[in-house]
Amino acid sequence: MLRAYGDGSLFGEPYGEGPVRVIWLHGWARRGQDFAAAANELARRGVASVALDLPGFGASPAPSSAGGARRYAELVMPVLREIGEGPFVLVGHSFGGTVACVLAADHPEFVRSLVLTGAPLLRSPSSSSSPKIYRVLRWLHARGIVRDARMETARQKYGSSDYRHATGVMRDVLVISVNESYEDELARLDVPVTLLWGEADREVPLDVATRASALLSTTHTLQSLQGIGHLLPSEAPDELANVVGALI
Repeated sequence: MLRAYGDGSLFGEPYGEGPVRVIWLHGWARRGQDFAAAANELARRGVASVALDLPGFGASPAPSSAGGARRYAELVMPVLREIGEGPFVLVGHSFGGTVACVLAADHPEFVRSLVLTGAPLLRSPSSSSSPKIYRVLRWLHARGIVRDARMETARQKYGSSDYRHATGVMRDVLVISVNESYEDELARLDVPVTLLWGEADREVPLDVATRASALLSTTHTLQSLQGIGHLLPSEAPDELANVVGALI
């Protein structure tokens, strides 16, 4: 059953009994339910956890202002204090992985270990640029020549699926997030890090994890799962539970 945290600013699903040892942070346009199978398996082993719905997803209301993973980390940190003293094993998938990375870098006293999967920690050169007509329309819109309605039509035609489906402040959050990179946070991490990746992840390829691991000075491991794509928490929940359980 979902529980409200932070006076209703965030909602999350508790699993198991006793002190919370694991916090799960989901990806963009997903929700904490993605971790249900892994969390239930850990609960059977006596490990309690909470899977949060990040602001703007699932049951949690959108943030009042836009910001990327660094802003989201600021919003999540008070909830971690409310949930317990920690330290927690912090598990982050995709966008939630970037939030987890920032949290661990800024508040290592709350993090026992960090597990990241499919997280866009480093920006990758785009394999293709936006169509020329779209770039021209954006230039004209920025100067007030093209109206908002015309620009929105172009966004719906040329924008990514995530961008087309995001509205209001969440579209601004997305734009900020995809332009962030976390070299600084990776270099500052002082907790053990496990990079658990789907070998077949096409959204955030394994190369991102390889490059990110090269920036880590803390104890870390990189594991890849054959035949698993981007949605590792739901595609390989038993493997995820085993990795997280070994860190308790």
